[in-house]
Amino acid sequence: MAYATAADVEARTTRTFAEDELTMLEALLEDAAVMIDAARPGASAEAKKVVSCRMVLRAMGDGGETGIPIGATQGTVTAGPYSQTWTVGAGSAGELYLGKGDRALLGAGDRMGAASPLETLVPEEAVL
Repeated sequence: MAYATAADVEARTTRTFAEDELTMLEALLEDAAVMIDAARPGASAEAKKVVSCRMVLRAMGDGGETGIPIGATQGTVTAGPYSQTWTVGAGSAGELYLGKGDRALLGAGDRMGAASPLETLVPEEAVL
């Protein structure tokens, strides 16, 4: 079950997807839903929709004229003899991944927890 539709993705970009790309787009939306549920199944429906769209646009490209992949953190362009290099922060271009902002939106950030087995040994009356 996908959390967004092809129309939701197209509404967030200037790109119009070709007919043959729509099948891939819908499959990627389903894959994104599985990844989102693995990270944070209890996130809101709106957050899941936004993150699904962002993931698919990163994988398929936004159709922008810059040629810079969405999610790129560094880039190099050389005019001669024709070179382009991009560094993508959390995944690679063409790959579905949850970025740091996506995780925060879903409420699945970098949380750490700890439990102490000694807490059960202290009587409640002794706790201030």
